[in-house]
Amino acid sequence: MQKEYIMAIDQGTTGSRVYIFNDKGEVVGSAYKEFTQIYPRPGWVEHNPLEIYKSVQETMLDACVRSEVELTSIYAIGITNQRETTVLWDRKTGEPIHNAVVWQCRRTADICDDLKKRGYEELFKKKTGLVLDAYFSGTKVKWILDNVKGSRDRARKGEILFGTIDTWLMYKLSGGTIHATDYTNASRTLLFNIEQKQWDNEILDILDIPERVLPEVKNSAGNFGNTASVLPMGREVPITGVAGDQQAALFGQGCTKPGTAKNTYGTGCFLLSVTDGLVHSHNGLLTTIACSDTGKPVYALEGAVFIAGAVIQWLRDELGIIRNAAETDELARKVADTNGVYIVPAFVGLGAPYWDMHARGGILGITRGANRSHIVRAALEAIAYQARDLVEVINEESGKKLSTLRVDGGAANNDFLMQFQADILGIPVDRPKMTETTAAGAAYLAGLGSKFWNSASDLGQCRRIEKVFKPNMEKSRRDRLYSGWKEAVKRVSTK
Repeated sequence: MQKEYIMAIDQGTTGSRVYIFNDKGEVVGSAYKEFTQIYPRPGWVEHNPLEIYKSVQETMLDACVRSEVELTSIYAIGITNQRETTVLWDRKTGEPIHNAVVWQCRRTADICDDLKKRGYEELFKKKTGLVLDAYFSGTKVKWILDNVKGSRDRARKGEILFGTIDTWLMYKLSGGTIHATDYTNASRTLLFNIEQKQWDNEILDILDIPERVLPEVKNSAGNFGNTASVLPMGREVPITGVAGDQQAALFGQGCTKPGTAKNTYGTGCFLLSVTDGLVHSHNGLLTTIACSDTGKPVYALEGAVFIAGAVIQWLRDELGIIRNAAETDELARKVADTNGVYIVPAFVGLGAPYWDMHARGGILGITRGANRSHIVRAALEAIAYQARDLVEVINEESGKKLSTLRVDGGAANNDFLMQFQADILGIPVDRPKMTETTAAGAAYLAGLGSKFWNSASDLGQCRRIEKVFKPNMEKSRRDRLYSGWKEAVKRVSTK
């Protein structure tokens, strides 16, 4: 009998990766392809949607070749994607009417400022759980309709469709038969009422976006439709799992119950915690939709730190005091502490919970005795302090203290950092054996949605712990160090 597999498409900001998972939840092969980053003006970022689709097609084939899995053995497909990136295209031809406007792009900052001046900030926050920022999709849709001649009239006639990258890929993979998204991606558009779980007509009117452009919203695990038979598979394959990248990682980490949380240590940090019902943040976090253990929507609080692993890249590329990231673990252990040095890596301002765009980084507490190891250790500790900032707010606003933090991302492989993270939080830090948690989340959702796996209990056996870091720092020292961090943040803050 032929073995069957789940294919997970992980479409990211700089490249597309496809993984093949077996019935034990193990990765048996993968493939990756980068695509072009387009910068039309300072602060503007675009992608070519057709190039993204081509990169996905190629990696789907390549992943099967590398894993020696027959295309006919793919049971179902899951998709996870860079969130908020916005595509509008012609319903009939499938041709984009403009390049994709990427989540990083700041071109709609003036639109956001205007909406704030008009008094809409609280309305958007209450309905969507988000802040009025160029980060999200809604103002990007408005900008494209404002700037592509005739597009708004065509949109009103139903000739133009909108989607985030998951929607775009499903439309193309299905030969134009699927126009859908899931709750997690919809909740990042600035157009979705997260309490009513539907597109918000008042917001659509404010932004002058015709409702006809919007995709159908579905549970993250379920049947979205089939791929077209003209694809390399040579047959129709169901797409049965979809989630935005951070929510997919949350699901891949097994965080589906209130009080469970994960932190992804990449260029920045994304910490998400499932909450018991809808919780509106008053202290700088976002309210978003995540996945329950059945793939249905639940609520989560999310905090984003702009600079995490990027501070290590800065030590290597700009200061030249390390050769590679792996070296930081050994250097940090050469000294007992930072000798009073704190680094606040506010290179592009401070993210949650401060939201201070004008803050800039600083190295504080330097004395004649400060050396290379102290600086490296302070950089690693800064990552952990920023995560504690987020946990402090989540504990306060959710009314439920986190008992464990599950971790993933490149910097999560640094043992010194993970131990210090446990120490400064005072709770265990749990690192899984498989760090491809974003792709795993997409695969698990697809497996549930297609009945490849019967329930979340089956998935629990897929996630295996590699190491648990237990706190061993005295509370008095923990509080003293964290107090020093808060003082250092005040020194660089403009608020």
